[in-house]
Amino acid sequence: MSRRNALAFLVLALVWGSSFPAARIGLETAPPVLFAALRFDGIALVVLAVAVLGGGRVRPRRTDLASIAAGGVLVIGVHNLLWFLGQQYVTSAVGAVVLATVPILAAGLSRFVLPDERLSVLGGVGLALGFLGAAIVARPTDATLSGSRALGVAILLASALAMALGTVFTQSTRSDLPVTALQGWMMVAGAAVMHAASLGLGESQTVAWTPRVAIAFAFLVLVAGVVGYLLFFYLLDAVGSVELTLVNYVSPVVAALTGWLVLNEGIEPTTVVGFVVVLAGFALVKRQALRSLAARYGVDDAADPVRTPDD
Repeated sequence: MSRRNALAFLVLALVWGSSFPAARIGLETAPPVLFAALRFDGIALVVLAVAVLGGGRVRPRRTDLASIAAGGVLVIGVHNLLWFLGQQYVTSAVGAVVLATVPILAAGLSRFVLPDERLSVLGGVGLALGFLGAAIVARPTDATLSGSRALGVAILLASALAMALGTVFTQSTRSDLPVTALQGWMMVAGAAVMHAASLGLGESQTVAWTPRVAIAFAFLVLVAGVVGYLLFFYLLDAVGSVELTLVNYVSPVVAALTGWLVLNEGIEPTTVVGFVVVLAGFALVKRQALRSLAARYGVDDAADPVRTPDD
């Protein structure tokens, strides 16, 4: 990985890891689903403006709607509304560890959606380890927190499942709409889903905009949202999906440290153990791709990236 790509990877991990404590700050005074919806209203406006300024096609065609629906409803809408609901009950580190199961779950779900995908026995063990890791972090050290924390982890796991399923469906519904415009319209669709869910849940439609909450919101929109997604798609093209997936396993470390620094959140042993178990599950599910990645950098660091199919 070049220095430029390594720096981009590090910034993305810092930005996305820090989004967990930022979300918790926003939830201090804002209804969770409404706050998530407003976040993507803002991100969608900026991303679509970038798409217009960049030239190329922005208006979607009928052939783009399936991909927009899959990404907008599941990856943006359901995933984020469940994330913000679940994050109320757990620390930043726990939230990041549970959502680190997304690549493992996507690999397991792909065998049912994508005809060319297969999951080996070891891959199945890795999938099971992903669930086990989530179960471990759901078990608090303080028994008085068991109900709310377990509920939060369950909601976050459902959020991870929604994102994984949406990722697989998006992969199976090809679109030739430029990626920035495609993501912008997905965010519009996802924000609409979250606004509808917020109304359906009977949430208040007002937010107490304290300076602390406003700063957290601006960070989630402009930094974690716009900058984060632009870096994500730059790295996806530059280094490929396998290396980019590894950001999911740096973000929990960042989330734990920023949660500790900003919110004085403790880092529990169960969270650390759960993270290690989830990481082991990822290594089993993606073992061939990781082996190829290690061989590439071990043999010729200057070689062009080789796209290796996942297990």
